[in-house]
Amino acid sequence: MNKTRVSTFKKWLLITRPSSLLISATPVFIGTSMTFGDGIMHWPSAGAALIGALLIHVVANLTNDYCDFKRGADQKGDFDPMRGIIIGIVRQNEIRRAIDISLLLFMPICFYLIARAGWPIFIIVFLSIFSAIFYTAGKNPLGYRGLGDILVFLFFGPIAVAGTYYVQTLEINAAVVLAGFAPGLFAVSILAINNIRDFKTDQEVAKNTLVVRFGELFGKIEYSIAILTATLMPLIIYSIIQDHRKILFSMVTILPAVVLIVKIFTKRNKPDLNSLIGFTVQTCLLYGIIFSIGWIVR
Repeated sequence: MNKTRVSTFKKWLLITRPSSLLISATPVFIGTSMTFGDGIMHWPSAGAALIGALLIHVVANLTNDYCDFKRGADQKGDFDPMRGIIIGIVRQNEIRRAIDISLLLFMPICFYLIARAGWPIFIIVFLSIFSAIFYTAGKNPLGYRGLGDILVFLFFGPIAVAGTYYVQTLEINAAVVLAGFAPGLFAVSILAINNIRDFKTDQEVAKNTLVVRFGELFGKIEYSIAILTATLMPLIIYSIIQDHRKILFSMVTILPAVVLIVKIFTKRNKPDLNSLIGFTVQTCLLYGIIFSIGWIVR
């Protein structure tokens, strides 16, 4: 792609990967819908939680691409085509500047949420920033040690949903924490496809993801278990709380999940795997929408 033919808007649209941000938006929507359904929603906190989640996700995306490129984990001709540094449309100093700007924009959101909800949110904010940066940055990145799966589960799942609920209500309950499992598991399934796709290059640069450690078959099994369990979480939640029965409608996403599981075992080339990532993100979003409506409409 010729740098001179790419507009500034399109350039930053490519490298921030807005479609991936649906993964961070979905748990915020779920957490907010639960406050709304419980009659205790706080609009300013809900908006701040959403903007904050999107900004820290952008920081993670930019930092990951920048550091992976520097380490050689993303090579020309063998990468996700959305990654701007590799295809030459963005200079490295621009990426660093974008990370700094995103963090600066994130800070006022953090101060507001911490002032409202106190030390639990301070801990979440600190760990979110630490994980977003040191997932691929530093001498011993977390993602290179095979910790990516547990981190994405926690931060795109229970922490995101429970944190969103807490900043609005200043309280927490088991249903909220369990509701975070589904988006967290969807995030794990997306990471599994990503790691299967990048298996060879990750292996070459000692990026020891679970797929590198245990093989591509492990990654496919991990994907299957994660996405199936995600679609079944409403049944577990309802069996515990015996309320909000309409959340069970979100289990309809098991149908596209089964189709995707078949595809993960039959597709091998990178374009097909990239498309599977997109379909998995869409399934996660569909789940989040149906679950949220189901919780609100009683």
